[in-house]
Amino acid sequence: MTDKKKRQKMFISVLPGEQVEVVIAEEGKVDEYYVEMVHQAKTKGDIYKGYIHNIDNGLQAAFINYGAERNGFLQIDEVHPEYYMGSYPMKKGSRYPLMQKVLKAGQEVLVQVVKEPTGKKGAFLTTYLSLPGRSFVYTVGRSQMGVSRKIENEKERERLKNIIETFPTTEGVGLIARTAAVGQSKVALERDYKYLNRLWEDIRANAQKVKAPAMVYQELGLAARAVRDYLTLDVTEVWVDDKDTFEQVNQFVKLAFPRKNSLVKLHEDTDLSLLERFNLVKQVQEIYTREASMPSGGRLVFDATEALTAIDINSGKIGGEKNFQKMALKTNLEAAVEIARQLRLRDIGGQVVIDFIEMKNPKDCREVEKVMKAEMKNDRARTDVSRISPFGLMELVRQRLGSSAIAISTEPCPCCKGTGIRRNMEWQAMQALKDIHREARKPGNEMVDYTCEEELAIYLLNNKRGVLADLETRYGKRIHVDIEYEYDE
Repeated sequence: MTDKKKRQKMFISVLPGEQVEVVIAEEGKVDEYYVEMVHQAKTKGDIYKGYIHNIDNGLQAAFINYGAERNGFLQIDEVHPEYYMGSYPMKKGSRYPLMQKVLKAGQEVLVQVVKEPTGKKGAFLTTYLSLPGRSFVYTVGRSQMGVSRKIENEKERERLKNIIETFPTTEGVGLIARTAAVGQSKVALERDYKYLNRLWEDIRANAQKVKAPAMVYQELGLAARAVRDYLTLDVTEVWVDDKDTFEQVNQFVKLAFPRKNSLVKLHEDTDLSLLERFNLVKQVQEIYTREASMPSGGRLVFDATEALTAIDINSGKIGGEKNFQKMALKTNLEAAVEIARQLRLRDIGGQVVIDFIEMKNPKDCREVEKVMKAEMKNDRARTDVSRISPFGLMELVRQRLGSSAIAISTEPCPCCKGTGIRRNMEWQAMQALKDIHREARKPGNEMVDYTCEEELAIYLLNNKRGVLADLETRYGKRIHVDIEYEYDE
């Protein structure tokens, strides 16, 4: 039995000069979502000529000044041997020499951003460069020729390997066929290879001209990347709501899919936005919430911590001992499908722990694991899924592809400082009364003025009026509670 062919649509919504959103939906359901703000432009994939600012012997890593606000982080295993200086005797059992023996401060290096800077951490860098094209990833420093493991058809794998072998080889350069290469003619594949070859020659020439620190190659913007990386044969329509972007996308599609003349369409409706027209707004907004709903009425609850993301499954409709296990299995299977989708949508990376509803039958556990692994195969990111533990927990690790929509559009709450909770009004009132009590005891003043936020002021006057009256009687002073107003300058 063959897999049902996917029917996907791609939507590219542009706010000129400010923001680009890309939505990939299958049968009207959002499957992937990407957003990029111009003022927070991504640097992942960009190549820079930088220099070593300093070397940390303990970490066996160098901090690279490549022109960003914070120096980038370069580990010894990400340094190509061509940068090693002089002889480097290896320690017994070591795969790499000591960094301080082979590199020095001030040395220039060509680096690529692998992970975006996060919080107080600088970007993670590598000297093993890679240039993604439509059909291939062109690797500099690693000379392997191969085919992506995501291409599972053995006949197609063999065909692509045979085509790659006919290309002229360049020393120190490798080529990996991407999933988009499937079904492409030899002429189209050769064209992509030649384009990447020219691109690398231009980057190398540019790097020799500029003085470090400087950018020598900038990755494409989100709209162009989406078409290059995500436009597959499964996509039947591409909708764009900006005329300039429409022209760029249409030009690219004509080269990639010369037979699909009407694939790209321009949204010109002024009454409805592109996402409103296709009923995608509510689904996109749900990405930013803590909870996600499932078809049977259950809910997924996401809690991100510094170390990991915890996902809890709330069944909603399970009741009765008799059908509990049956309903638990059904809910967990639904959850496995939805969790895989939500991980893609939210671009949740690192370690994830899922608390499934308890299943006593080991066969049910294996079934949920099987579904989870199958769904995670659709993810563009690298993933590793464990089995369900005796406590009903499943661990998985997922590669973060970039800055998630949540990360670039949210900030810690100024009230709770990012904890998600705050002190209750009773506790705040106690602290206020302590301050008032301290001021009332001071000799000389006839009036105690206490200024606070409106919510606390109302709570004190309504719930602590008796305490305030007692303090006035005890110390013979008037107590005045005032509201602190904020004025715009």
